[in-house]
Amino acid sequence: MKNLITVIITSFLLFTACEGPQGPPGRDGGLIVSPAFEIELDFTAGNNYEYFEPYGFNTYPADVTLVYILWEIVDGQEVWRLLPQTVQFEDGSLMYNFDFTRTDVRFFLDGTVNFNTLDSSWTRNQVFRVVVVPADNVGKQDFSDINVVMESYGITNFKKR
Repeated sequence: MKNLITVIITSFLLFTACEGPQGPPGRDGGLIVSPAFEIELDFTAGNNYEYFEPYGFNTYPADVTLVYILWEIVDGQEVWRLLPQTVQFEDGSLMYNFDFTRTDVRFFLDGTVNFNTLDSSWTRNQVFRVVVVPADNVGKQDFSDINVVMESYGITNFKKR
């Protein structure tokens, strides 16, 4: 009888579900895979105002790449904006934009302004952060705030390239 009670109690404890706080979203049956890196680059006539960066890691066909630009620093705080971002000038517009494949991300300038006449503050030493997220989560959260994205995907730093 003791053995039967022990088996029942042990079975009950093993098969009782525990519930705690919900973790960050991930792939069904898999780990969260959100590689991230930071890159500083120049847009010049020599590189046709674009830059290709290979990921250097594997991505899944449905993954989505997000790119943020360091827009300004206010009182020592970095302000990041999700691309694309557009700036209006008297003689036209400038857009920081990107596109991506499964193997790389391309950063580029677009718009109607003459890129050759832009002050170097718009084209040199531009800092971007890249995050690759599972497509399952696209549309389920606000990706405009880089801090929310970092928290959701456990990103504590961005490897500098």
